[in-house]
Amino acid sequence: MISELNYFMRKLHHISGPILYWNLLAMILIGLMEGIGIYMLVPMLSLIGVFEMGSSGIHIPWLTELLHQFSENGQLLIVLLAFVFILSGQAWMQRLQTIRNTRIQQQFIRTLRLETYSALLRAQWSFFLQKRKSDFNHILTTELARVSQGTSLILQMAASLIFTAIQIGLAFWLSAKLTSLVLASGLLLFVLLRKFVRRAKQIGDQTSEFSQSYYYGITEHFNGIKDIKSNMLESSHIRWFDRICRQIERNVVQFSQLNTGTQLIHRVSAAIIIAAFIYLSLQVMSVPPANLLLIILIFSRLWPRFTAIQSNLEYISSMLPAFRIVRELKDQTEKNREIRDSKIEKGTSASRPIVPIELVDGIMCEDVNYRYEGSDTYALKNVQASIPAQGMTAIVGKSGAGKSTLIDLIMGLVKPESGRILIDGKPLTEEQLLNWRSSIGYVSQDPFLFHTSIRENLRLVDPDASEEQMWRALRFSSSASFVRKLPQGLDTIIGDRGIRLSGGERQRLVLARTMLRNPSVLVLDEATSALDSENEQQIHEALERLKGHVTIIVIAHRLSTIRTADRVIVLEEGRVIQEGGYQQLSMDSSGTFSKLLHMQAGAAGQ
Repeated sequence: MISELNYFMRKLHHISGPILYWNLLAMILIGLMEGIGIYMLVPMLSLIGVFEMGSSGIHIPWLTELLHQFSENGQLLIVLLAFVFILSGQAWMQRLQTIRNTRIQQQFIRTLRLETYSALLRAQWSFFLQKRKSDFNHILTTELARVSQGTSLILQMAASLIFTAIQIGLAFWLSAKLTSLVLASGLLLFVLLRKFVRRAKQIGDQTSEFSQSYYYGITEHFNGIKDIKSNMLESSHIRWFDRICRQIERNVVQFSQLNTGTQLIHRVSAAIIIAAFIYLSLQVMSVPPANLLLIILIFSRLWPRFTAIQSNLEYISSMLPAFRIVRELKDQTEKNREIRDSKIEKGTSASRPIVPIELVDGIMCEDVNYRYEGSDTYALKNVQASIPAQGMTAIVGKSGAGKSTLIDLIMGLVKPESGRILIDGKPLTEEQLLNWRSSIGYVSQDPFLFHTSIRENLRLVDPDASEEQMWRALRFSSSASFVRKLPQGLDTIIGDRGIRLSGGERQRLVLARTMLRNPSVLVLDEATSALDSENEQQIHEALERLKGHVTIIVIAHRLSTIRTADRVIVLEEGRVIQEGGYQQLSMDSSGTFSKLLHMQAGAAGQ
């Protein structure tokens, strides 16, 4: 816990800089003004004769002489006006300090959010293959919200510690013996309540665990909502939801019981101690009433500070697991960083501009081997393949043959364990990765669209695209006709992931968006597998118009869609077993490609 808190404070210092120290100075000043305003009221009233405090009173000759120049009524007004002025100034400075605290907190959380999000986006694709997307969403929302709350509490506790220290100093000046008794009682109580702070951290760990499970569950359930409703699985999912909600409820109640328990102990202790002080003061030490008032004043100001510090420690302890999770994710993404370039990290793209690569000769795979982390089996083994420029190359094979893995390697999403990917005869290196990636347009089987207008979805790849450019891309992908029929045309909202459009319309819209980038290489990863024959034919015609201008790489289950391919690469169990033209491979009756064609033809005829 101490190491986590230390790292947290160093991070806060690194992000906030000098403003943190100005804030600390303001806290000290506010604490002084508050202490002077409250603690000095009774002694100042005794100075003008309202109270008799004996040896406990303050003795400042010049101040006494100054006040005695006024009448009794004037002296009282001066003391009370000074009291109002000091407390009003303290309240005004308290407001400014609260605003400054909020700025420090929000700057800190904004920086953490940006660093975490940027680190995730810059991580290697293989990192995402090992993790759950819902965990990333959970950390960027729930856990960072907890860190934000904890940051606010840390700043509040810093203020409480400073105010307490100042008030202890002033209280010691007024009455060292009584302040020592209050301080000793408070320290003893802190020692006795240490186990509550440790328990708060355990509850914080459980909070993160339950929250992560909750976020993962609801994300997966709504991703599969159609299957849930189609198979009447609502009851089982409601039972799961009820169970996780009860766990979260118990977790929150446990922390409430813990926190209110310590507050109860502090309040009961305060009542017992102050009653004992009053009894001893009146019956044993014969303390004057004014001194007794001072005792109660000191105690009433110090003891709530002890209670607040204890409470804040418990809340901060319960927050630290959230900060640890955020920190661990950042460390993991740093280890899996895709491109390690200080210029790119600092965002100085001008010093290293991204220049798309115009493919001239083609792509070559030389003895490529690849296996996923933690697997003993190679996804690709000794792959030798070539993809000529400005032509259409199809990659086919059974499920699990390694088609998508080969595409990932070609796009530079993952690196081969051995062997090389050559672009126009040059190895694909980290230095050229962004240039190469900017040359590629990728269309997946699952269309990636946002719940916004068609116009905004298209402009994701080119914010400055004109309406003419957008309509040209729509015409190319055979989307213009259906877009014109929509109620608001380009400004029609298409729903979450484009749910208001048909599967074919979504796929063609994604193709239009991809072509708006003017890619040198177009990759379709089983992009037509879920389409009907009419939509598939429309996309096929669009691709035909591209041949000779763009290098097209297609992964296809339906072999009928690649009948005009210039080259076909056949994979089986991670190896290239056939390579050649469509007609050439289809005529080889003993080859795997020909068998796949006959199997699909037989299935279509049944």
